Amino acid sequence: MSWAGKFRARRIPGIAVSGNIDMIASFERPKPKFMSLQLHDTLQGRKVPFEPLKKGEVTLYLCGPTVYNYAHIGNARPAVVFDLLARLLRRSYKLTFARNITDVDDKINAASIETGKPIDDITAKFITAYNKDMGALGVHPPDIEPRATQHIAEMIAMIETLIEKGHAYEAENHVLFDVSSNPDYGKLSKRDLREMIAGSRVEVAPYKKAAHDFVLWKPSTPELPGWDSPWGRGRPGWHIECSAMAEKHLGETIDIHAGGQDLVFPHHENELAQSRCAHDGAPFARYWLHNGFLSMDHTKMSKSLGNVLLVHDLIKTTPGEVIRLALLSAHYRQPLDWSEETIESARKMLDRLYGALQGVDVSAADRATADVSEDLIAALEDDLNTPKALAELFGLARELNKTSDGPTRSALAAQMYASGELMGLLGSDPEDWFAGHVEGELTPADIEALIEKRNAAKAARDFAAADAIRERLSEAGVRIQDGRDGTSWRRSS
Repeated sequence: MSWAGKFRARRIPGIAVSGNIDMIASFERPKPKFMSLQLHDTLQGRKVPFEPLKKGEVTLYLCGPTVYNYAHIGNARPAVVFDLLARLLRRSYKLTFARNITDVDDKINAASIETGKPIDDITAKFITAYNKDMGALGVHPPDIEPRATQHIAEMIAMIETLIEKGHAYEAENHVLFDVSSNPDYGKLSKRDLREMIAGSRVEVAPYKKAAHDFVLWKPSTPELPGWDSPWGRGRPGWHIECSAMAEKHLGETIDIHAGGQDLVFPHHENELAQSRCAHDGAPFARYWLHNGFLSMDHTKMSKSLGNVLLVHDLIKTTPGEVIRLALLSAHYRQPLDWSEETIESARKMLDRLYGALQGVDVSAADRATADVSEDLIAALEDDLNTPKALAELFGLARELNKTSDGPTRSALAAQMYASGELMGLLGSDPEDWFAGHVEGELTPADIEALIEKRNAAKAARDFAAADAIRERLSEAGVRIQDGRDGTSWRRSS
C-alpha cells in the first residue's frame, strides 16, 4: 500500500486525498457514533458487549479513597484507568460518574489517635491532597464525589430494609448481614464459603450466627465518631457505605461498578449481596470491572517492607504525565510492576511523541476540528486496550516524522493532540515539555546560565571547563546542540 493509502486508511479529518495529499478540505468534526464497546465483566468472567441500562446514558461507580493518608501509586491505578474509561464513554453517552470518599473508617480513627488531630482535620487534609495529586496525573474530577459521613441516613435505611426482609440481624448493638440468606453469595469472587473464610480476614465474634457474616453497623465508644440509630449510637460498616451511596446517586441498578482487583472480595462481594437483597434480587451492577495489582520491583507493596510509594512524593520529582503514561502502559487487567525502568520508559515514550510534534504549526481551527484516530478508538473500545492505543498514537507520530507537507503535518499533529487528549496525554506545548522541570532538576534559567558559562569558556579556549559544563548538563539529562544560530538544548530521558 502506498503511503497515501496508509494515510487515507486512518481517515484523518480535514485532509482531502487525491493522488498526492494536497489541502485542508473541511473543518467539520465528525460526530461520535454509539460505541461498539467490549468490557471484561468480572461476574461473567469474560469479555462481553457493553449495553447501558438506559439508551444514551451510562452510570459508573468507582470505589474511591479511604482518607487517612496520602494515596500510593497502587491507589492511583484505578483512578487513572477508570478516568480513561469515563473519557471514552463521554464521547458517546451522557455519563454520570460517581467516585466516593470513605471518611469514616477504623484506619481514620487510628490515625486520629496516633496524631492527636481531630478526625475532620485528617479527612479534610487528605481529601484535598487526593484530588490535587490525582489532578496532577490528569484525572478529571468525577461528576459526584459522595462522602460516607453525608449518607448515614441512607445507610441506616438500607440496613432497616435488610432486617425487615430477613437478610440481616441485630446482635449486641451490632447489625450483621446473614450470608446464608443469599444463595448467590460468592459468585463475583468465584469462591465457595470455605475458601473465602480461609483466605480472608474474617472477624470471629460470639454474637455472629456464622463467621462469614459481615458487619453493617457497629457501636461506637464515646471517643469515636458515631450517629444515633435504631441499634444505638454507632457507625456503619465499610461495605454498606458504597451500596447506599451508589443507590442514592445512581439508582438501584448501575451500569458499571469499578475498582481494584483487591476489592473483589470481600468488599464488592458484600456490596453485591446486600444491594441485591435490599432490592428483591434486582441487579446491582450490570458490569464489574477490576484493574490488576501493582507491585514494586516485583515485590508486593506494603508498609512492613517500606516500599510504599506515595503519589504525593512521586510528583515532586516526576511529571504527572509520565506517571499517567506508565500506569496506562500495561493493559488494565494485567499486573503492573513499578520500577525506575517503568518511569524511564514512559518518559522516553513521551519524549518521542513530543519530539514528533515539536516545531509543527497547528492552527486553532485544526485543533478544534481534529478527531481522534479511529484505530485508537477501536483499541480502547476493545476492553481499554491501552498498549494497542499507544501503538496507534506512535503510528501517527511516525507518519508525522515522515512527511514534509505542511498541511498534512498540521493535520497529523492536530489528530495526535486530539488522540492524546482522550488518553489524558500530550497536554503540554512541546517546547514547554522539553524545557520543563520538576523539583530537583535544573530550571531553564539554570541551563541557560550554564550554556553562557560554557560559551565563555570556549571563547577563552578553556575547553576543559567547557567540556565539564557539557558533562554536567548531560548528567542532569540535558542535551545541547551547537549550531550556526547558537546553542540549543532539550531535556533527554
